[in-house]
Amino acid sequence: MEYDYNTSRPRLILPEYGRNIQKMVDYIITIADPEERNRLAQAVIIIMGNMNPHLRDINDFKHKLWDHLAIMSNFQLDIDYPYEIPQAEEFTEKPRRVSYNNSDIRYRHYGSIVENLIREAIKLPEGEDKDTLIRLIANHMKKSYLTWNRESVTDEIIFMDLYELSGRRLNIKEGTKLSDQKDFQKGKQQQQLQRKRMQMQQQRKKQQQ
Repeated sequence: MEYDYNTSRPRLILPEYGRNIQKMVDYIITIADPEERNRLAQAVIIIMGNMNPHLRDINDFKHKLWDHLAIMSNFQLDIDYPYEIPQAEEFTEKPRRVSYNNSDIRYRHYGSIVENLIREAIKLPEGEDKDTLIRLIANHMKKSYLTWNRESVTDEIIFMDLYELSGRRLNIKEGTKLSDQKDFQKGKQQQQLQRKRMQMQQQRKKQQQ
């Protein structure tokens, strides 16, 4: 007795659409009449869209379906595509080499953005705008410090790090107090609650569909 296992069948190009859709695409390739090919391709696109109704709100959803149809046909389906489809060569090209940022960051828990902000603050003329920017940078540094380090940190440590990172050119105005650690924790808790609410809303939408 012979069994028909998926492992013995031809490999699916896009498994998420299933074998029946792949068979439809393979059949359309064999049709000689161009009008009939276009008509059946439109029908297959509708079926593919119905399989993923939760993705209809995504931008260029229809475009992606036509791209997938071309990919499943191994780029052999000769029809009037409503969009510009990718070429087969794009999938055989070697990936571009990613350039790594080797810039030397003095304190990695503050990041390069803080260092860039400090450089911009140094350029500003003395005055209220400069003092405001320095205070904002210091608050951001404190927030970053607490994100990457579990222990608490005093304002004085942040002021010293800012002074050092600026090459001893930025000083916090005397009497300046940074946001309290509890304020950062509250903000983090609010962000977590907001994410949970969004996830619950998404789950409800899926259940209603």
